[in-house]
Amino acid sequence: MRQLLICFDVDGTLIDDTVFIWQTLHDAFDTDREERKHWSDAFWSKKITYAQWAAKDVEMWQAKGATRSGLMDHIKQLTPMKGAQETLDTLKADGHILGVISGSLDIALEHAFPSWNDLFAHVFLNRLEFDENGFLTGIKATPFDIEHKATGLKEMSQRTGIGLKDTVFIGDNFNDVSVAKLAGLAIAFNCKSEELANASDVVIGEDSLTEIIPVIRRFLDSD
Repeated sequence: MRQLLICFDVDGTLIDDTVFIWQTLHDAFDTDREERKHWSDAFWSKKITYAQWAAKDVEMWQAKGATRSGLMDHIKQLTPMKGAQETLDTLKADGHILGVISGSLDIALEHAFPSWNDLFAHVFLNRLEFDENGFLTGIKATPFDIEHKATGLKEMSQRTGIGLKDTVFIGDNFNDVSVAKLAGLAIAFNCKSEELANASDVVIGEDSLTEIIPVIRRFLDSD
């Protein structure tokens, strides 16, 4: 069996109970909706960069006194997607390399999958920064979200030595479209975007992530 590079989105794909972790935390902290919209509009109109947008959102949480423990309390209701752990374990046991390309936050992945460092060979997502007392101090923004997820897949392909034709991406929303168009096999799981559904090779409704396993095995057999 040839080895694949299989990459996942996080929010709504590996993790249930949230569409975007950013929105979940903004709602939990009750940040100002007008300020949130201001910075979102500034990003989408290309007045600020993605990293600047992320930093502004984090500043709103800092103003609420955010700490690592407080953030973890706010996401404790999030659970792994049904079948996620079984799926990851099975694909890893089959000898494939697993990765994450997501605009989510490292604390969300850490919460849902405590052994994430052992599961995933490469993880591209946003990483929060804290001081020695646990207070939120900033963020190291991923360069690989939205249209740049495709760049992230190219980078991971180069790091692993696995060609793009042997890559798989599983995602659920509009910010997964660019990478879906590039991957050798694109699976829209729990899909919330018509554009993503149209860009993907296979669309799977929300039930269990294990449903991607036979799809990936058929992909292997087709070559």
